[in-house]
Amino acid sequence: MEVKINREIRDYTESLFFGLSMRQFIFSLLAVGVAVGIYFGLRNVIGTETVSWVCILGAFPFAAMGFIRYHGMTAEQFLWAYLKSEFLLPKKLTFHPTNMYYEALKQTMQNKESEEWKRHD
Repeated sequence: MEVKINREIRDYTESLFFGLSMRQFIFSLLAVGVAVGIYFGLRNVIGTETVSWVCILGAFPFAAMGFIRYHGMTAEQFLWAYLKSEFLLPKKLTFHPTNMYYEALKQTMQNKESEEWKRHD
């Protein structure tokens, strides 16, 4: 008998419905609901083929929110981090280069210059 254990314990998700986690299942239902709503709302307005593409495009963001993780963050955690970094707490980062070689030898160069001035006087 073999028991499979994730290498990282934090990556464990419990399967509840159809092998999906609760989060994935809820967002899948939401995506299906959006697609059905779009279909019944637009089937008499535009053609069947166009409605099918609009349903796919309308359901995709909801389905993606349930399944996609970026740097260990869920979709809403990523969106909140993006909003904070770009709009709520933006910082203007400036780069000020330092010549470490010059800084290390600055004192030596100043001493040398003062010695040259003394010799010229």
